[in-house]
Amino acid sequence: MPTLQMTIDITGQFIVKPTAEGIAASARSLQKGGLPPVHLWAPEFCGDLDMRIARDGTWFYLGTPIGRAELVRLFSTIIRKDGDDYFLVTPVEKVGITVDDAPFVAVDFEAEGSGDEQILTFETNVGDVAIAGSDHPIRVARDPQTGEPSPYVLVRNNLEALIDRKSFYRLVDIGAHEDRDGTKWFGVWSGGEFFPIIPSAELT
Repeated sequence: MPTLQMTIDITGQFIVKPTAEGIAASARSLQKGGLPPVHLWAPEFCGDLDMRIARDGTWFYLGTPIGRAELVRLFSTIIRKDGDDYFLVTPVEKVGITVDDAPFVAVDFEAEGSGDEQILTFETNVGDVAIAGSDHPIRVARDPQTGEPSPYVLVRNNLEALIDRKSFYRLVDIGAHEDRDGTKWFGVWSGGEFFPIIPSAELT
């Protein structure tokens, strides 16, 4: 099914524009169990779509929130990040979208075990599950002006989820202090890996 809209400009030339409806139709045809292999596809760039993912995980199309969770989940399965840019990708189209921060939000997690045997399993706003560890590391970026932390967990390929505030507070509650390269850090364990959050000295 075509995912492009054709219009004519003032010079009489055809302008081909992607549409969310067409992209959604293509994405549905690709749902065969498991995530589509978007990293294997190399379609032509078809232009930008007026679609935005806000920092809180809300998806917008033409400035209006997308209210259907099923549609948001559908689009989320075909996101790809190339460099610093985000795209929705099918075997025949590649359209740019705007992502304010991360494409996903980690809205909850479960902790099992303790110490270096602890396992943290995160769930995102679109239903992805990631067990933090070497394949799904946690990182914390700090605002250079305010020092405010922004924690992330890698979900799939090079796509991260911003860990929401309530979950981050819970992580802090189960954190531990560990020495790393001569510096004591406060962080969390998961999957046999220690993920630093903040130098211990800055907690005093």
